[in-house]
This record gives sequence, C-alpha cells and structure tokens, in this order.
Amino acid sequence: MNKKLGFKIVLLLSLAGLILTFFLFDLDHYFSFTRMKNELDAFNEYYVNHKSQTMAIYMAVYILVTALSLPGAAIMTLAGGALFGVLYGTILVSFASTLGATSAFLVSRYMFKDWVQHKFSSKLAAINKGIEKEGGFYLFTLRLVPVFPFFMINLVMGITTIRTSVFYIVSQLGMLPVTIVFINAGTQLAKIETISQILSLNIILSFALLGIFPIIAKRLTTMVKQQKVFSKFSKPKVYDYNLVVIGAGAAGLVASYIASAVKAKVALIEEHKMGGDCLNTGCVPSKALIASARLLSYTRRAKEFGFDRVSIDFNFAAIMERIQSIIKKVAPHDSIERYTTLGVDCIQGRAKIVSPFEVKVNDKILTTKNIIVATGAKPMVPDLPGLDQIRYLTSDNIWDIRTLPKNLLVLGAGPIGCELAQGFSRLGSKVTLVQRGSMIMKKEDPDAAQIVLDRFRAEGIEVLLNHSAKAIEVFKDEKPDEKQGDQKQLVCDHDGKQIMIPFDRILIALGRTPNVKGFGLEELGIELTRTKHIETNEFLQTNFPNIYCSGDVHGRYLFTHTAAHESWYSSVNALFGRFKKFRVDYSTIPWATYTDPEVARVGINETDAKFAGIDYEMVKYGIDDLDRAIADSENHGFVKVLTVPGKDKILGVTIVGNHAADVIAEFVLAMKHGIGLNKILGTIHIYPTMAEANKYAAGLWKKKHAPQKLLAWIRKYHAWMRK
Repeated sequence: MNKKLGFKIVLLLSLAGLILTFFLFDLDHYFSFTRMKNELDAFNEYYVNHKSQTMAIYMAVYILVTALSLPGAAIMTLAGGALFGVLYGTILVSFASTLGATSAFLVSRYMFKDWVQHKFSSKLAAINKGIEKEGGFYLFTLRLVPVFPFFMINLVMGITTIRTSVFYIVSQLGMLPVTIVFINAGTQLAKIETISQILSLNIILSFALLGIFPIIAKRLTTMVKQQKVFSKFSKPKVYDYNLVVIGAGAAGLVASYIASAVKAKVALIEEHKMGGDCLNTGCVPSKALIASARLLSYTRRAKEFGFDRVSIDFNFAAIMERIQSIIKKVAPHDSIERYTTLGVDCIQGRAKIVSPFEVKVNDKILTTKNIIVATGAKPMVPDLPGLDQIRYLTSDNIWDIRTLPKNLLVLGAGPIGCELAQGFSRLGSKVTLVQRGSMIMKKEDPDAAQIVLDRFRAEGIEVLLNHSAKAIEVFKDEKPDEKQGDQKQLVCDHDGKQIMIPFDRILIALGRTPNVKGFGLEELGIELTRTKHIETNEFLQTNFPNIYCSGDVHGRYLFTHTAAHESWYSSVNALFGRFKKFRVDYSTIPWATYTDPEVARVGINETDAKFAGIDYEMVKYGIDDLDRAIADSENHGFVKVLTVPGKDKILGVTIVGNHAADVIAEFVLAMKHGIGLNKILGTIHIYPTMAEANKYAAGLWKKKHAPQKLLAWIRKYHAWMRK
C-alpha cells in the first residue's frame, strides 16, 4: 500500500475514533448551557488561582472542538464571555476559533481535495473561479453573515484553491464581530442570579443582537459591494423609471407586465417585433407547421383507421401563409397596444446601457433604478467553410420560404432540428438529418430518443449519426434546377471517411447563441460565462446589483415558459429586493420536444442521475398497453418515473407518446408540491384518457413495493376464514 494513502487512512480512522468517542461517552453534555452555568462558580475559583492554565486548557478544547467540527462551539463562546469577560474572552475565542477552523480546513484539503477536485471538477470550476477572483472578500462575507454553519465553511473551503494564509487572516477578521456579539451575550448570562433576571433589559438586548447581527452584517456587506461596483458612476437625483426592460420576448413581456401590475413605472424597449422569437419565429410558427404536417401524416396511415385510401391536395405556400395568419391571430396578446393599456411605456428602438442607471434609446437617455436584460438568443451559425456562399435557412428565416425544398438537409438533431425535419418530411421534402453525435435528442434518455429515431426512419427521413460537417461545396450544373438554384453538397467526416451529401436547401439547427452584443454590456463590464451568456447569481442579478437578467440570454433553460418563470423573480427582486429577494426555483422545470411521438420531461432522467451519481429506483409503463392509446392507434411510447429508493418521492419523469407534453402536467404539479406516487395512484383519472398512463405507472411502483410479508399473513387469514 502507498505510504501516503496508508497515513491518510490512519488519520481518517483516528479522527473518526475521536468523534465516535465524543458521542459514545456523551461528552456533548459538557457543552450544554445548563452544565456551563452550574459549573461557573467552580470555574471562576479555579481561574483566579490558575489563570494561564485555565486559558490554555480552554483554548486547547476550543481548538479541538472546532477542528473536529463537533457541536458546542457556540456554547463554548458564550462560556468564554461568562468566564473571561469581554476583552480576554474575545482574544481567546478569536484565536482559538481561527486556529481550529484552519485545522479543519487543512484536514479537508489534505484528505479530500484531490479526490473531490477530480470527481467534481466541472462543478467546482465556478467556485474556484470565484475564489480566484475575490476569494478573500467572498470568504469574509461568509464569516460575517453566518448563513452556513462555520464548520461547513471550513470543510468546503478546504477543497477550493484559496491559500491557507488568506483563509486564516480573513477568518480571523470575519469571525471577530460575531465573536464579540456572542462574548457579550456570555458576559450578561454570567450575571444571572435569579430566574427573573433572564428578562432583564441587558439580557434581552444581548440576545436580540445575536438575532439581528446577521441581518445588519448582510446589509452592510451588500452596501460595501454596491459601493464598490457603483463607485465609477453617478446616480441620478431623480429617476424616470423604476424599471427598464430590454427585449419584448417572453421574458421581457412578463417582467414588464408584473412591474406594471404592482404599479411601478416601467419602460419596455424592443428593436424588432413584439413577442420575440416565440411568437414570430419559434414556438407559434413551428407548432402551426407541425399541426398541418400531422394532418398529412394521418392520410398516409389511413388503413390503420379503417380507410382504404385518403388523399389531400395542398399548396405549400398556402400552409406557410396559414402559419403567418396564426402569428397575426396570437400577436395582439403581445402587442404594443395591449401593454400600453396595462401601463407599460413601449419604446421601439435599439437599447444601449450606458451606465447602471441609464439606458439610451433613439438618442434619448432613460434614467432607471433597475434594468432587466431580456434580449434572448438567435440561431447559432457555425464557421463552416462555404456556408457564406449559399442562402442557408435557420429557425428565423425558414418561415419566409414559399417553395417546398425538394432535398432538405437539416444540420443538428436537437429539438428544433428534429421537429422541423419531421414536419418538412411529412409535407413532402426528402429530408436528411445530420448529427455529429451518436444519437439524436442528446439531452433525453437513449430509450426515448430511439423511439423517435425509429419513427423518423420509418417515415423516410435519412438520419446520419456520427457525421461531422466539414464544409459546403457549391458547383454549377449543366442544367441547373431553376427553382432550387446551384447544386450543393455537405462534406462530412464519418469514421475517418469523407461523405458527400447533396441538398437543395440546408437548415442550420445547431442550437442558439445569446444576444449580448450591441447593448453596451461589454463596455459596462457585465460578466459573461464561458459560453458567452450573461452571468447571474441565484437572484438573477448580474455583477451590477441593479441589473437583472432573465430568459435565453443567460442560457440556463432555453424555454418560453422558463423565461416567464424567471421574469417573476427578476422583476420582483429588482423592485422589492431591498426588503426581500427570492432565489429562482429550477427544481421542476418541464419541457417537451414536439416530434411525433412527443417527448416530455420534468426533473432528472436516468442519464442525469447516472452522471451525477444519484441513487434512484425506476418504473416504466409501456403505453402500448393503454386503452385510449390503442383506440387512437397511438399505442407506442412509455411513462418512466424515477423515485428515491424505497420511497414514492418523484425525482424525474420522462414520457414518450401522443400528447406527452399535456400528460406530464400531473407529474409537474406533483413534484412542485411534494406529492408522491401513492397519491397519484389514489387519484381518479377519467377513462379512457392518455393521462391514465400516469396512474398505471404509479401502480407499477406500488406493486414493486407491496408488503409481501403482510400479504402472506393476509393470505393465511383468508384461508382460515374459508374453513
């Protein structure tokens, strides 16, 4: 065995032994207040005769308790004040607590750092980055505002990159104010002689200070941070607006709606169209296209429904015009007229943030207390040689075409690529779907993606996996197709071989990139993530405390409903954050891919759980067994539920099947409000519906956890009753 490893094991066992001894011999009762008070007279007598020895013993015990992360530090601090007074008590506790904390820090670093950094390197990267940037100040705020137990801070800091010397100095300074408050309370407790003195003014004030100190410290820390950030800028004496929102997509619309609802003066700035991507180029048009394409798909399945033959004559241009008419029908919900009626000042133009309190639009400067950046995202276009030589399609401009592509190549098999590939295939295009990875819909479990892949291939979509795009080649044909233009082909690498894929039109569906340029973010110094999204904290604040962000531009979840969800937090925190701020809740974010069959998710799936090392149990109900699905000839897919081992608490759900995005709503509600599978099983579901699949999945879980021993006794009881 490696000597270093052997020493670590011995050290770990020794520490475990000390902690076990502490609890086995009930040593914690020595650190109770009652014990300390009862023994105070004896302590005082011993202290008078052996001052140095008493102080040394006290410090040694305090250091040991802190180093081993044992309970009792708070009581010992109070006892230090009672025994040694304010001056000596503060000095002893300050040094003892810091030495003990540093010891725990070093043990954590020596024993666990390499292992944790290796196993969780991706998750610790952000923490290490923060420590490197302002580690000392960050640690100081944790010490000053004890949101987390100090022992936890000691252990967590041990596995970061902060230097030991910085940890020691900052800990001593950061814990000093808290120490003084506790020592003062301890000195007051020492003066209690009768029960009635517990209600004395000094005691009440001392313990009130214990309660309000974290609040005061937090406010002071916030003020210092804000002063540091705003020092370069001058604040207006009077503000035009309480809130200026940049971007009128889903995030911006909801943020401005909420602000106006609580009677704040709010301006909403939009450069292009109200409603953003969702209304104009995303959710609404794509679902309209999918609806038309689905109708055509049923004609090809006529025999499944008892018809000999069904045919539909259609004009592709008319279908695309229908999509535009649907956009116009939905548009009033997001219109300038509606939001003006709600009390929002809607301004058309390009916004530029010139300071944390000023936004320029159309040569006019708006002053504002707070800003929300909701500028969304746009299709990501790769740096692919030859792409600039052709008129390529994206999810933004595909709605402008009126001629159905004969050979459509879709580059990227995420949600957008899959939905549009199937839609155009059903409308009559010969579709080739090219994916660099080994599976489509890579965020879903393989069994879910496989069902969609099988359907794609059955419908005639050519799916090319493990094909990496390298270039686009354009060449003249002797008899070029006048409608489709020059001949084009995508050059791909597939297992080291060069593959040529001809196409007429190409749709780039490789994801989305945030709109962060041209709004003044770079000049102001708003921090971006590695992926060029806006960096925000758990309150959706940027590094400027009064500038918030919601929606696709910060890139956590690129969904319309998530953007709306976040905008509640960003607007409320911006307007009322001085009183109370709310951490954004991402615990139950659902989403769906609207292929046929649909794939819907909430919580974690098996892929997520395995990657994160989360233990789980799984039940999987096949929808091929569901009466309504059979009646509709849609008997395919499954409901898969992950639960905490041995419990009915839901960790995540994946549904593949007809109307999966609607059916999953019950599980979203259940997860949000802590409802387990037992209650879903006990809920009446209408027969026959697709939603019954949820109940049957819960029934599978119940069957798996049936009390077998009890059932065996019940069987014996029934046998006895038959005699």
